[in-house]
Amino acid sequence: MNTRPLPLADDRSSERGDAARNRTRLLEAAALLVAERGVDAVTMDDVAARAGVGKGTVFRRFGSRAGLVRALLDHSEREFQQGFLFGPPPLGPDAEPLDRLVAFGRARIELVEVQGELLRAAESAAESHYFAPSHLVSLTHVDALLRAAGVGGDTRLLATSLVASLEATLVLHQWRELGYPLRQLADNWAELAHRVVTGTSASARDTRVVT
Repeated sequence: MNTRPLPLADDRSSERGDAARNRTRLLEAAALLVAERGVDAVTMDDVAARAGVGKGTVFRRFGSRAGLVRALLDHSEREFQQGFLFGPPPLGPDAEPLDRLVAFGRARIELVEVQGELLRAAESAAESHYFAPSHLVSLTHVDALLRAAGVGGDTRLLATSLVASLEATLVLHQWRELGYPLRQLADNWAELAHRVVTGTSASARDTRVVT
């Protein structure tokens, strides 16, 4: 399976060291404010004041509040991408495709617990987050896992449906408004993954192993 990462949005790999440090400083200030107040309450003025710079510096760096939110999401997504492409199993390589698929969904739901508001804001801020590089990375990864597991048919379309079930907007609604514990949502993802890949439930497979 090809595990070469796709470029994430706003890739700054060629950015000069001092510029990269300043950008990191602004992102760290923004992340602290999001953690304290929630993403909807954070303004560009707030970020500038926390980082000790003028508001114009923030606008020159990120363009708009939506650009800042996307940059914050990129920082989080890079770490997540490193985990499922190069990290230890079962999330990373050297595990069976089904086990990696289950681990991917569980890790994504766990991320929503910590950064759900940021993820939700990024989904709503983008004109179409379905074309965002970070989304395409996850979609390509799930598609590859399905094919490696021997799933037939249009795996890209199937992967699109699976990834959609992990979007922060939906997970937050299920958790906060419908009252489903995050652990139950993660277990439901595991059940869904088993049914898609094997045609049977996880509990049914465990029963066969025991008997």
